[in-house]
Amino acid sequence: MVIAPAPKNAAQLAAKVRHLLVEQASAAMTSVLPLVQERLSTLMNEAAPSREMQVRRDAWMAYQRFKERWRDGTVQAWQTGLLPTSKSAPLSVASALELVGTEAVENKITASRLALDLMEKAAQDVNSLRKRLKFLNRDQELSARDIVHPEVLLLQLVEQWEASGLSRESWQLVTAVVQRHFNEHLQKTYALCNAELVAQGVLPVVDFTPKFNPSQASQTSAPGATAPGQSAKAHPRRRAEDRVPQAGMEGLQNFPGMAGDGGGARRGPERRQGRAQGLLEQVGRLLGGFFQSGSAQGHYAGPSAPLMSALAQQPRLSEASYVVPAGGPQLAHPVVLERVVKELRQQSADLKGQAQNDNEKAIIELVALMFQSILQEDRIPTGVRVWFARLQMPVLRIALAEPDFFNKLDHPARKLIDHMGSCVMGFDASGISSAAMETEIKRIVQVIEQYPETGDRVYRRVYEEFQTFLKQHLTQKPVNQKVQGVAEQLEQKETLTIQYTIELRDLLKDMPVRDEIREFLYKVWAEVLAVSAVRQGSQHAETLLFKKTATDLIWAASAKPNRADRARVIANLPDLLQCLRNGMGLMGVQRSAQDAHIKIISDTLADAFMSKTEAIADDQIQALAARLANLEDYISDDNPEELPLDSQSIEELLGIEATALDVLSSGGGTASPAMLEWAREITLGAWFTLDHNNQIAQVQYVWRSPLGHLHLFANNLGHSYLIQTARLAAYLHAGLISPNEEEPLMMRATRDALGKIQANPERLLA
Repeated sequence: MVIAPAPKNAAQLAAKVRHLLVEQASAAMTSVLPLVQERLSTLMNEAAPSREMQVRRDAWMAYQRFKERWRDGTVQAWQTGLLPTSKSAPLSVASALELVGTEAVENKITASRLALDLMEKAAQDVNSLRKRLKFLNRDQELSARDIVHPEVLLLQLVEQWEASGLSRESWQLVTAVVQRHFNEHLQKTYALCNAELVAQGVLPVVDFTPKFNPSQASQTSAPGATAPGQSAKAHPRRRAEDRVPQAGMEGLQNFPGMAGDGGGARRGPERRQGRAQGLLEQVGRLLGGFFQSGSAQGHYAGPSAPLMSALAQQPRLSEASYVVPAGGPQLAHPVVLERVVKELRQQSADLKGQAQNDNEKAIIELVALMFQSILQEDRIPTGVRVWFARLQMPVLRIALAEPDFFNKLDHPARKLIDHMGSCVMGFDASGISSAAMETEIKRIVQVIEQYPETGDRVYRRVYEEFQTFLKQHLTQKPVNQKVQGVAEQLEQKETLTIQYTIELRDLLKDMPVRDEIREFLYKVWAEVLAVSAVRQGSQHAETLLFKKTATDLIWAASAKPNRADRARVIANLPDLLQCLRNGMGLMGVQRSAQDAHIKIISDTLADAFMSKTEAIADDQIQALAARLANLEDYISDDNPEELPLDSQSIEELLGIEATALDVLSSGGGTASPAMLEWAREITLGAWFTLDHNNQIAQVQYVWRSPLGHLHLFANNLGHSYLIQTARLAAYLHAGLISPNEEEPLMMRATRDALGKIQANPERLLA
């Protein structure tokens, strides 16, 4: 960078711009309050499972109390951030390895996500402002805690939410609203700050010469070569076979899958699980036993400080690896991937030169070979593989510091890479959906790179965020959105009908209610309540009226020896009967069927009028009314697996002929409990082969209903398949639906790595 002389009032200009930034952000903070209020109110009126409705109610009530405290606390924190701060001292290796509070880590990750989303839209303005402030600071780097950084500014917004008394759970309900609002306002704010400095003549001249020099890359030493400045005597070479644990190498030759064992055969979940666990045990033996469960901690004291220091100093893969055409999406050329692989090999060789023992060298080589396998997976689009490559060093840090990485199949880093890999195995690399997926993977990688010291917690958090992304992304196609909406309503309606019927039976079991009234309430009115709750919300005025009608009907059908009670029945009867008709009309009951129900109810009420029925005490009626008004708070989530489901009912709800949808309601036989469990655990985005009516289709798992009873698969041609859990398990059992991946990406990479070590043991400790 070529530096022009800074103005004499540089410090005052910098302070003025930072004050302007905080002033505009504070104004945005005030204007976001009613938007959050509106969002929470909207959620209160939407139908949802009872537990989720309780969360929404709690969030709405807490927000009424603490919203001003959130605003004031955030603004105050921003004002404090304007105070002078000293430059951060460089972190030592010991401090870099210190534990960070879980809440602090989650707050930073959340803020980072907000900041990255903002940078997608305002990167030029943000970076320009930082360059101008750096220029005013005589080219000295800005403090990492400078309020001008979006991640610092937005961190206060996140931290003050919980500090004000609002819950982290409620933050998830309003994140989208807050993010959209601040993206719009802060983008304008950064542009305004730049304009202010430009008006004052702050225009540093920047040299845009690329920092990456291809000639330097070609001069790097080959993998395994002695690093510059290292003496060959410092690392005497012995035959690797003499130093590799022999039990590990012997086991490699006999381990299933290393020499081929029918990998294409269809396997059940238990066999795949056992096979994968056996592979991890093999890795444990290869690494000297430390990573086997139950092993003594004395085998390995953890990563050495010199190695972790060298790892922290490794540069990120060159940004020149990314070819960005004007106005187009970020792309990567196959030649670029070769360059990335070469850089990673050199980094691994350098790190092995800093390793202090054989275990560290073995771990470095094993991780390097695993990622080499991933980067050679040609079913993954090239651009995505480049982003996967940037995970090698963060994953190596985890592998060195946490034995669980090699010991547990469900380690967060493994699960994240496996899930991302399974989602990109089947999409068209040139399609719009792939661009959104690649953008999300890029964001995840950047977050992980930003917080390398947080261990597996950052992987846990971004994995949760990736799952949230998939729920929104995979159902973006109009057909899938419509089917999803209808299926959700169908599931809610059928489930609530069953639950309301069970609850009504429980409420009335000890009350003297005529069988005719019981039959009507169980078989008709429970469904009326369910339909109204799904369409309008459980606390909507009409739904509450229908609940009250149930109580009024029970009371009216009880004996009426008292003249005042009889007069009350006569006065209220027209409204009661009309409400009953309205409810039956809501669920589509024909007029003739309505007349039949009303006739039975009228005859029962006539008997009650003449005291031919039993009386019900007032306190019982009051208790029943209170219970019915909040019926959703008492029902459980223990629902049946099978719901009434067919193409005709779906078409009626869609209002069109469902030509782009198949409802899989038969076939497959009976599934075992293990297959049912497998059906419940399928990850969103995974690709399968579906055999339906002798037609083979490649389908992606795009949606699971909120209560877990319905599942939606879709192919790339816009056709969808809706299936229930029990039926899905039966299809899995019969092989009518089979996963395209025999084993997860990381497991395949581990198997490939062990195969290469078996073929050339010297490379492990070279």
